[in-house]
Amino acid sequence: MSKKNENKDPKTLFPKPPFNTPKQEHPGTEDQMKPKADHGEESYIGYGRFKDKKVIITGGDSGIGRAVAIAFAREGADILISYLSDVEDKDAEITAQYVREAGRMAILMKGDITKEAQCKAIVAKAVKEFGHIDVLINNAAFHISRKSIEDISDEEWSFTFDTNVKAIFYLCKAAIPHMPKGSSIINTTSVTAFEPSEDLLPYSATKSAVINFTSNLSQILLKQGKGIRVNAVAPGPVWTPLIPATKFNVKTFGQNTAMERPGQPVEIAPAFLFLASADASFVSGAVLPVTGGRLTI
Repeated sequence: MSKKNENKDPKTLFPKPPFNTPKQEHPGTEDQMKPKADHGEESYIGYGRFKDKKVIITGGDSGIGRAVAIAFAREGADILISYLSDVEDKDAEITAQYVREAGRMAILMKGDITKEAQCKAIVAKAVKEFGHIDVLINNAAFHISRKSIEDISDEEWSFTFDTNVKAIFYLCKAAIPHMPKGSSIINTTSVTAFEPSEDLLPYSATKSAVINFTSNLSQILLKQGKGIRVNAVAPGPVWTPLIPATKFNVKTFGQNTAMERPGQPVEIAPAFLFLASADASFVSGAVLPVTGGRLTI
């Protein structure tokens, strides 16, 4: 858990816009972020709640994925960190180092998860190194701001769905045979599934699809006796490298929340921990909003 937010006004816990951060090329990196994102590097304290559990995290090099990796590692888990490209090598190594400093195993897997072969390779590597998979976190995603539907190419539409939806299908299909009863799948959706963003048409559509996939798969696996719970986390605007790499309104990013700021990755990670934990043993097919007060009703 993070001690940073105890007995403080949540509106003033972390930086508020306007932000003056350099524009980046997709997928973006942590070192150019201004202000720096908080992943719990200094604040997250673990209590061994996931001792010796085996976890896969896609998009685990930076942003929410890094915060989730740090938290699970400090709770005692070994982590496979999946990430996309050479540009993210440094971020991935930094995340892996935090995992290792917690005394846990960190495995890095670079590659494009829109390809089924890569998803199968990720699962195969995890099974080879860990023996099985306790938690699968489908966190990697893509979006880019567009002012109108005419600005969205067929290729971009397909790539967004391939990254945000098809990869989840590939990974779940490959991982489920290696997940014992009591395991957990957690998918990252978004507040935009409930309140679509006018500049993120493909992304918002994919995040609605993720919710439907989550609820449907949760029913299938429980009714089949697999004993695997499937849930989702719906973040609001969160300060990650994807934002300066893909959004055109970065300066005011997060002002549209009730807290008048974006979330920090460290604030999102506990939702994944809860859904994977024994405390959530009666929770499946659910979506947990972490939105800074933006409504999902």
